Amino acid sequence: FYISTHYKADMIQKHFGSGSNLGVTIEYVHEEYPLGTAGGLGLLPDNITDLPLIIMNGDLLTKVDFTELLRFHELKGGDATMCVRKYDFQVPYGVIEEKNGQITSINEKPVHKFFVNAGIYVINPIMLKDIDGVDYLDMPQFLERKIESHSQINMFPMHEYWLDIGQISQLDRAHKDIEKGLV
Repeated sequence: FYISTHYKADMIQKHFGSGSNLGVTIEYVHEEYPLGTAGGLGLLPDNITDLPLIIMNGDLLTKVDFTELLRFHELKGGDATMCVRKYDFQVPYGVIEEKNGQITSINEKPVHKFFVNAGIYVINPIMLKDIDGVDYLDMPQFLERKIESHSQINMFPMHEYWLDIGQISQLDRAHKDIEKGLV
């Protein structure tokens, strides 16, 4: 495992250590200044691996099946795979359609459905060559550039438990979900 750190790096390293107590090996990549969700990948060693890399935002709690995710990535044969979640947004009012100032229809409290970025990715290591480790770069921005240059970026719809715990309210929800045995 590689953990990219910046803010409170010492605290993170102290907590996880070398990973030996977890049965894994952890190495740290320190960002002198924030590089974004993709920029820090440019600090990884050049000879890291020939296998696909799983990249995950550090403020996620999930039960995604990483074996299935990797199998999916290999099966689809793309350059990268982004995990996505369905997200429904209900407009709390009636939405009016009009033409020339006259109402043509009223759609009462419609629900719009989207796929949203879940903050978990698989990328082929060859893609790391395009990240310099100097400039700020978020993963969606990086993948958007790749799409524009005709790279194949697949989406993996997640159905497992997933929660962004980057806000206190969501962290509180995570504690409740853990107590309920959902995680």
